[in-house]
Amino acid sequence: MKKRILAYRRKIDGLLQENGGYDWAALKTEHLVQIAFFQHERLIHLLVTGLFALMEILLVALVLLAFSPVVLILAAAVLLLLIPYVWHYRLRENEVQKLYAQYDQIVEKCEEQAREA
Repeated sequence: MKKRILAYRRKIDGLLQENGGYDWAALKTEHLVQIAFFQHERLIHLLVTGLFALMEILLVALVLLAFSPVVLILAAAVLLLLIPYVWHYRLRENEVQKLYAQYDQIVEKCEEQAREA
């Protein structure tokens, strides 16, 4: 999904830079659909990341309350999984924010196209 969101954002960036005779209203509709897809993915990743963070907090609390090497190893393993989840969620969040900015630019292009017609 990382490749997909990055490729899609680059594609829209390219279209916005061209300034050619493009159907901006159709692109606006399609862009909203794509944003909805990416928002759904972002929500799922937020839930998974939040659950892993909650699990990590509980495991650290358990290590502090009743030390056990097994629980310490489990807490370390969850932390090692949590770091990539946070990194991946950060990418999703940042890219969706950039899609919002692109949407604003597309709306401006639609308005310009309407004034010219």
